[in-house]
Amino acid sequence: MKNALDLFRLDGRVAIVTGASAGIGAELVRGLADAGAKVVLAARRRERMDELAKELGERGSDALVVECDVTKQTDVDRLVAETVNRFDGIDILVNNAGITEVIPAEEQTLEAFEKVVAVNLTGVFLCSQRVGRVMLEAGKGSIVNVASVLGLVGSGQLPQASYAASKGAVVNLTRELAAQWSRRGVRVNALAPAWFASEMTADMFKSEKSRQWIRSRTPMGRPGESHELLGPLIFLASDAASYVTGQIVPVDGGWTIV
Repeated sequence: MKNALDLFRLDGRVAIVTGASAGIGAELVRGLADAGAKVVLAARRRERMDELAKELGERGSDALVVECDVTKQTDVDRLVAETVNRFDGIDILVNNAGITEVIPAEEQTLEAFEKVVAVNLTGVFLCSQRVGRVMLEAGKGSIVNVASVLGLVGSGQLPQASYAASKGAVVNLTRELAAQWSRRGVRVNALAPAWFASEMTADMFKSEKSRQWIRSRTPMGRPGESHELLGPLIFLASDAASYVTGQIVPVDGGWTIV
């Protein structure tokens, strides 16, 4: 029987993280590497990923950088091929890439709506499908989607219909993929973060009114810090969650309980 803490180790496992070039994605990459994983960084901004990969290398971690637009099938196929060629398999996929537009629904253009859905939903499907094929053939794997509390509840204060719609779809896509693949050894779960400072939320966090709204609305009285996503992520990715599938784990300071 394994030591309880050893259940959380990811030594030798291969993890792909999309949206890995900065912010929360970069923090997730570091966390997986600290847990022992070989990490594949996938995003559009190569320079930032190269810097992060160098940092990981200096810390003794093995990393691969692949430029990838998750909305393009050819890019995703190349991501999977380069990963398998380098590491001979894929054990973990973290679908983290995401964008938003804060705008009232009646003002958002169809083009802008579809752009958000393409990254946040279609990208998750494409990456899950392509990586899932590798995992299903191996009979094992863990997919962790980064959804959002706005996939569970609405937010009138910061209107973003396309984001909420796409993340709500990711929530149920997570359940559907888990229902299809769990008997074949592939677990699929999701994190549902609330408000964390990142590039995507930078404009919101500049506003004292918005920050006060988050503090007053959150039972813990503050926004999250990026490292607070690492424990739930590593849990879902590791053997510690070997009997957990199809679940949505809010990391929200209590946002969804009130």
